[in-house]
Amino acid sequence: MSDVTRVDVARTVGNVVLWVVQVLPAAYFAYSGVSLLGDDFVGKFDRIGLGQWLRYVTGVLELAGALGLLVPRLCGLAAVGLVGVMTGAVATELLILGDPDGAVLPAVLLVVAAVVAWARRDTARALLQRLGK
Repeated sequence: MSDVTRVDVARTVGNVVLWVVQVLPAAYFAYSGVSLLGDDFVGKFDRIGLGQWLRYVTGVLELAGALGLLVPRLCGLAAVGLVGVMTGAVATELLILGDPDGAVLPAVLLVVAAVVAWARRDTARALLQRLGK
């Protein structure tokens, strides 16, 4: 096997692994987004104290991020958006709700989204350049 072929194989395997890494959080964010739009988190958002509008916005952002992670042109930008949403979730759990245990899952999702955002940065850059023209 030539060096060029090995590089191509490694790139292909890496791309497949990255798509698996994208699909798993996409499934979770879709589930979470639907839950946020239902009545499951009304009490938690009452404790946050900013109103239920924040629950709806967060649910829509998570659903949009989940869909975006599955679209090749949008996956990088969607991951960046989810990094923002999860940063807010971690900060809210720690600073407003005072629940370090509640911050663990959003922190893990933040790291996964950051890895995807970094790995798909070329797609985000290309999309932003196309929109800027």
